Amino acid sequence: MSEILWSGLGLVAPLRARVLGMPPQHVTGVSIDTRTLQPGDLFFAIQGDRSDGHDYVGAAFERGAAAAVVDEGHAAALKHLGTLYIVHDVLKALEGLGRAARKRSRARIIAVTGSVGKTSTKEMLRKVLSDAGPTHASDKSYNNHWGVPLTLARLPESARYAVFEIGMNHAGEITALVDMVRPHVAIVTTVAPVHLEHFANVEEIAQAKAEIFSGIVKGGVAILNRDIETFPLLETAAKASPAGYALTFGADPAADASLVEFNAAEDFSRVSARVLGQDVSFRLGAPGRHMAINALAVVLAARAVGLDFRTIADSLASVAPAQGRGARETLWLDGDDPLSRFLLIDESYNANPASMRAAIDLLGAAQPTGAGRRIAVLGDMLELGPTGPQLHAALKDDLLRNGVDLVFAAGPLSRHLYEALPPEKRGAWTEAAAALQAPVAAALRAGDVVMVKGSNGSKLHALAAGLKGRFAVAEPQKSEVV
Repeated sequence: MSEILWSGLGLVAPLRARVLGMPPQHVTGVSIDTRTLQPGDLFFAIQGDRSDGHDYVGAAFERGAAAAVVDEGHAAALKHLGTLYIVHDVLKALEGLGRAARKRSRARIIAVTGSVGKTSTKEMLRKVLSDAGPTHASDKSYNNHWGVPLTLARLPESARYAVFEIGMNHAGEITALVDMVRPHVAIVTTVAPVHLEHFANVEEIAQAKAEIFSGIVKGGVAILNRDIETFPLLETAAKASPAGYALTFGADPAADASLVEFNAAEDFSRVSARVLGQDVSFRLGAPGRHMAINALAVVLAARAVGLDFRTIADSLASVAPAQGRGARETLWLDGDDPLSRFLLIDESYNANPASMRAAIDLLGAAQPTGAGRRIAVLGDMLELGPTGPQLHAALKDDLLRNGVDLVFAAGPLSRHLYEALPPEKRGAWTEAAAALQAPVAAALRAGDVVMVKGSNGSKLHALAAGLKGRFAVAEPQKSEVV
């Protein structure tokens, strides 16, 4: 039986609801999406940008929802479907339930933000903490105005640790979200030129990221990247916050967790560091120097909630990159020829200048086999404002420095990069990512390493999925010798 998350009567006060119908004895989950709803869930009819959850209340009950949270305006039309918790504003009710979950929780809570790396850092923390005890963490990148309260509302009383990802597009957004989460530890992975259409400069982005420190519980720990230019601004904000400690990580020797040596392998890294005065070495099951730097933030956070170095190191060894965030798959051009394989590095989840450079560095560290080449398949980086064309063209130097042999690009912004490249490096450019799949597939040969990356809106994830679907994933069968 699933763990009881909330009692039916216990929902009334935090939701500030009146109940129509018989309250369920309990609910075992919270959902805002009927496609993933499980029997026993409480369904919130959230008003989204493209759809209204009230249109799906019937489907929620058909899938086994224990009850639904709806607003006053829809209650009369939906009352015949099942038990309803009727509220003035459904999103506010979800926030209220999230705050109630946080109030009752005894978990040690960590919050993560940053222009780049917040999801991978959250996932590293999920792995490390889960190995130490019951851990709750946000699904996917549920880091916005509905994702954070939803993750909080799902926080079980039994959790010993919890990890929350907090994102933003505008100033002030993190303040509202971290006020709900109230973490014991807060991390800023880095600050980079992301969402520049909403900010005048990187300093303004840093100020917005620093809002995460305002919600730390008194005496908690702020963790920040010492390598970045906006470190002084972040440090000032951390010291002015309720945090009792401000710890730093990075390659800077003065950092509390300082990278001493980094050795890259094909699909993992070896890391040596000086952490809180102690020499530490560990294997990181995810490649890339940027992952090693963020792993140092994970080490500090895990130490702050009571884990020892050995436990942390053992868990980091089995960390693996997620789909769209550096996951690697071997594919076959010819299902009958075991030598016709190539490597796909799927970095297609999202992109900005900092994460794009990190992904290109990953491609540079990869080793093609035989006559194989390094191939980059890139899409537009969005939300960069008027600097977008220049930021795309500037990636040329990173591609050349990493020995990338061929570049395919999709989107109007990526055309600035494509045209800046030497002619021999140009594979093809198309307006839309969908049109790029065929020329990429036609150009592939055995031994290639292919990295795919772009902002979500550029739809490079569909191209990566198309390549996986087009070429056999399972290893070809060896022919019998008779």
